[in-house]
Amino acid sequence: MINFKNVSFVKSTPSIKDRPGDLISEILVVGKSNVGKSSLINTLCQRKSLAFTSSKPGHTRLLNYYNIDNKFYLVDAPGYGYAKGGVDLDRLFGSMMDEYFNDNKYLKLVLLLIDSRRELGENDLEILSFLKDNKYPFFVVITKIDKINQKGKSELEKRLKALGLKENIYYTSSLETRTIEKLKGGIESYI
Repeated sequence: MINFKNVSFVKSTPSIKDRPGDLISEILVVGKSNVGKSSLINTLCQRKSLAFTSSKPGHTRLLNYYNIDNKFYLVDAPGYGYAKGGVDLDRLFGSMMDEYFNDNKYLKLVLLLIDSRRELGENDLEILSFLKDNKYPFFVVITKIDKINQKGKSELEKRLKALGLKENIYYTSSLETRTIEKLKGGIESYI
C-alpha cells in the first residue's frame, strides 16, 4: 500500500537530464493549463499547498518531481494550450515532452487530465493519439466533476466513448474523497 501522504517535493528541472538521482518509477501528470493538475496533486497527497495552485493558467514551466512514499515520482509537467507573457507554452511543452518521452524507461503511467466542463481540444486529442500510438499506459483523469450535472457527465461519457475511451477513466473532484481513492487504487496497480 502506498502512503500518498508521505510526500516531498524534490526538485524542479527544465530537462529530464536533471531528474533526481535516485532512479525510481515515474508517473507523469499532463493536461491543459488550468485543468487542475496542482489541485489534483494536492488532493492526492492530502496537502493543501504542496503544488502551487494559481488562478492564472501557465504557472508551471518546469518538470516538478514529487517523491511519493519512496515508491515513485509524481512528475508535474507544464500545461499546454496557453501562451502569455512572451512564453509559448505549447512550444515549451512540446520540446520538454519530446525529450521526456524519448527512451524514458522509468515512466510507468501517464495521467492525462481533462476538465469536465470543457470540450477536448486539439492538444488533448494530439496527446491522446501520441499515447495510444506509442503504447504508453495512461489514465484519463476527468477533473472538477462536481462542477457538472448528470446530463453533462452523460454527454462527456459519450464524447469519450466516441474517441474509443472506455476504460481507465477516472472522474475526480477535490471535494469528493471517494473519487480520489479510486484514482489512488488505479495508480497503485501500476507501481
